[in-house]
Amino acid sequence: MLTRNHLIAVAGVEFDRNGYDGTSFSRLSRTAGVSIGALTFHFSTKAELASVVEESGRSATRAVVENVTARGGGTALDTVCALVLALGRLIETDAVVRAAARLTQERAGAGPEWCGSWLPEVRALLGQAAEQGLLRPDVDPRPVALLTAHLMCGTVARVRHGRIRRPGAAVEELRELWRVLYRGIAAPAAETENA
Repeated sequence: MLTRNHLIAVAGVEFDRNGYDGTSFSRLSRTAGVSIGALTFHFSTKAELASVVEESGRSATRAVVENVTARGGGTALDTVCALVLALGRLIETDAVVRAAARLTQERAGAGPEWCGSWLPEVRALLGQAAEQGLLRPDVDPRPVALLTAHLMCGTVARVRHGRIRRPGAAVEELRELWRVLYRGIAAPAAETENA
């Protein structure tokens, strides 16, 4: 039975691979195994379908962000790390999320950028880390947040282009990159009173 969610999933794969301009209703109908009429019954235009894919990808991303931030435990930097790794897992496994990231960058009339569904939390957490003295005094949290955005967008591109093939490899790469970044931004461990 054809469902709207099935069409969104198929469209996510196609938009992720081929972008907005490279994806047509005829390609979508072939890939989904449905007629163009069945496709347009659910989505009257490609733009409407792209908007639904974007929103679905942002919603999945927001769910991960809310899950990670609700868990708490640890410092603000620990939470940023957990969020980066959770987003890496999501990017690796969910073509609709990758499609949302791509569509919101390349489509005229797109909704809010995909990064907007997680980057504000990273900025806030890095700001908290600075206020709590967890960052080196010379580290501005704003460029660290920007670097995090580049890490995530790079992960989207690496997964899309087949540079990451083994399940879990995106998370391993991000874990190693975060370790390098952490060493450069984290304040030195506080010395004990007896030292």
